Amino acid sequence: MGLCVHCQQPLSEGSRGIVLPRAARLQIPSPPQPSCPQSLPSGCRSAGLRRGERQQETLLQASFHELHDSSPLVAQSQPVLAPRTQDLAGDPFGLLMRQRIVFLGGEVNDFAADAVISQLLLLDSQDPNKDIKLFINSPGGSVTAGMGIYDAMQMCRSEVQTFCFGLAASMGAFLLGAGAKGKRSSMPNARIMIHQPLGGASGQAVDIEIQSREIMYHRLNINRIMAGYCNQPIDKIEEDTDRDRYMSPLEAKNYGLIDSVIGGDEAGFNIQGSPKDFPRTKEAYVNWGDLEEDGSRSSRFRGPSEPFTKPLSD
Repeated sequence: MGLCVHCQQPLSEGSRGIVLPRAARLQIPSPPQPSCPQSLPSGCRSAGLRRGERQQETLLQASFHELHDSSPLVAQSQPVLAPRTQDLAGDPFGLLMRQRIVFLGGEVNDFAADAVISQLLLLDSQDPNKDIKLFINSPGGSVTAGMGIYDAMQMCRSEVQTFCFGLAASMGAFLLGAGAKGKRSSMPNARIMIHQPLGGASGQAVDIEIQSREIMYHRLNINRIMAGYCNQPIDKIEEDTDRDRYMSPLEAKNYGLIDSVIGGDEAGFNIQGSPKDFPRTKEAYVNWGDLEEDGSRSSRFRGPSEPFTKPLSD
């Protein structure tokens, strides 16, 4: 015989001793409320309930903040502060700015120029009586972007110290020498290279002529400025920049591009002897084969090697 829980039908004789409870419902107990004697006025009881609700809300908020702060996802999203720095995030360029250091690394382009110019002007406005340090590790780049940095350096009331790390080539070497006199330095193992501007042109003949004139203008302007801060004749600057001219820090110091080598002159690596004497100018390269014919062959180009190059005799 089946059992019926909710109905009031009598059970069989064999089951009269069994009492089945009604179906129970799942109930969530409400939080305990502060007791208030029933003999007190109703206003007291309501005030006690409100205080209990506020205490419960405060406990819930505290537990939520503890859970939020200890969550690994929240801990990963928070920035990691640099050692002994509690007010700045771990940004190396921001920390260098606090030491009045501007870093120019990579290619000199419009984006790098905008960043360097803005940092120079900001540091100059904060304290024009303190020097600004410009660290350079650049293979060069845009002439116009480099000229923008050069003009900003000249406009700053603060003196701009320049330091070469790794490589300062092309516009990087130009900006290295444009620092304040007596405050241009290089690391002992760095390399410095100067040369003439490089560019190209395409289109109609008139367009090519316009672009070539623009490139020649930049070349003359750069040579004029370099001759000024290197204390060299402009003819020597034009001759040395006609092709890539690599220098050690000691050579750059003797040339006038820098004033000192970090660690002293003996810290750099000095090559004993002289390297092979290659032609240094364009004319020497063009006249590479203009040598006296001695009847011997060598690896150098000495004119056409096809047979029957001499005129036939009558």
